[in-house]
Amino acid sequence: MADIAKYQRDIQRFNTSYAKEAVKEPFNFWGLAGFAVAAAYSMSVWPLLLALILEVVYIMVVPNLPYYRQLVQQREKERLMLANKTAREKLIKTFTPREREAVEYLRWLKNKIQENYKKFTGAGELPSNLKALDRRWEDFVDLLDVYRRRKQHLKSINRQAVHNQLSQAFRAMESATDEKTKRIQQTNVEILKRRIASFDDIEKSVKLVEGQLQSIENFFSYLNDEIVTISTPEKFSLL
Repeated sequence: MADIAKYQRDIQRFNTSYAKEAVKEPFNFWGLAGFAVAAAYSMSVWPLLLALILEVVYIMVVPNLPYYRQLVQQREKERLMLANKTAREKLIKTFTPREREAVEYLRWLKNKIQENYKKFTGAGELPSNLKALDRRWEDFVDLLDVYRRRKQHLKSINRQAVHNQLSQAFRAMESATDEKTKRIQQTNVEILKRRIASFDDIEKSVKLVEGQLQSIENFFSYLNDEIVTISTPEKFSLL
């Protein structure tokens, strides 16, 4: 029973996405095409039967090979990275000219820092902390998008109008002559109070994101200042 349970768990762990990828492999396609041509040329079904048997073996073996799974995972990782990069570039195009200028300046500064590191230290490869600048630049773009959306939302809010609604709802609650009307207005009052409180939360979040954006910009500028004084990779690793 234990062996059967283990076998069932192994089957459940089999990820069909790997099998789908294996089926779509060019060498699999051309292999099947070759058997089809052989069957047509010989006017026999034996090549097709042999192809079917080999395909079953192929689907059972190849998707479970560790090397093949790593290959599929690497392809998926690269596909996601390309998709994220494309989506981010499209996002940048929706920014205002001033926002795009900030993004492109930081991109230029990032590239300059990485190029100067190799130039001044003679190193052939970037250290991990400089490679991470790519991720920091992406963070800047994403944060800038969050910042502008929240900022635009704040601009669209008429605080005075909401405060007036709250005053009216409070008076209506106080002057209500029946319990049902009073409960309705009380609910309205609570909702308006929460909305006003949310305005403060949004304002705080805008200031927080603004600080994060400035921190990334200042960090890039600091690295750019420091990189010109560094002569060896070891000194940079101390930063």
